[in-house]
Amino acid sequence: MSNFYNYNNKLQPYANKNRKSMTKSEACMWKYILSKRQMKGYQFRRQRPIEWYIADFVCLPLQLVVEVDGITHDSPEAQARDKKRDHDLSLLGFTTLRFSSWEVLNKITDVAIIIGDWIDTNATVPPPAPRQRGK
Repeated sequence: MSNFYNYNNKLQPYANKNRKSMTKSEACMWKYILSKRQMKGYQFRRQRPIEWYIADFVCLPLQLVVEVDGITHDSPEAQARDKKRDHDLSLLGFTTLRFSSWEVLNKITDVAIIIGDWIDTNATVPPPAPRQRGK
């Protein structure tokens, strides 16, 4: 497996734009669950290009993608696109966990438990040791 995890640098400008304009639910997911190795010591990245997609959040060592879906994902067409995206990412070895914006904003503790349970059940690599500052 490549260390780049199918990184697509052509999508980097779009990913940067998305990073700077996160939705409220994405910002909550990042601040309260996924940033600063809060989730069981694993590092997540925001808006990471993978092949022809930009994942909302991804933990590369776990090959776990976490998506936060707003109301634009409610239509049958959008759901079909999401299903194809999840399938394409699974072919690359990634698992996708999807949460609605409502779930993140109203049941954030449950969302954190679901992600943590997935990690407990599926993690094959331990989280990296904490970095030593100033040494």
